[in-house]
Amino acid sequence: MTGTTRTSADLDPRRRRTLYRSWHRGTREMDLIMGRFADAEIGTLTEEELSDFELLIEVPDRDLFRWITDEAETPSNYDTPVYRRMKAFHQHGAPLDL
Repeated sequence: MTGTTRTSADLDPRRRRTLYRSWHRGTREMDLIMGRFADAEIGTLTEEELSDFELLIEVPDRDLFRWITDEAETPSNYDTPVYRRMKAFHQHGAPLDL
C-alpha cells in the first residue's frame, strides 16, 4: 500500500488536512496505523473526536507506537474514545487469512 485509498473530495478542509497528515507522519508504520484508520473513519468522526485525533497526530511516532503496541502505558490525557477506537481498529482476535 502506498497511501490513502480514500478520496478527500467530499471532505471539508479540516478533514482533508487531517487525512493528509495521517498519511505523512514520518515513519511508515505510523502512516499505516493512522492513515488506514483515517481512511475508514474520517468522515464519521464528530468534531470532538476529530480534535482528539488531531492531538494524536501531534504525538511523536515512537511514543504513539509504543502505546498502541502496549510497550508503554498510554497517558490518561490521550486515552480517549477515539484513541481506543483507533487501537481496536488495528487489533485482530484471530490469525489473518493472507
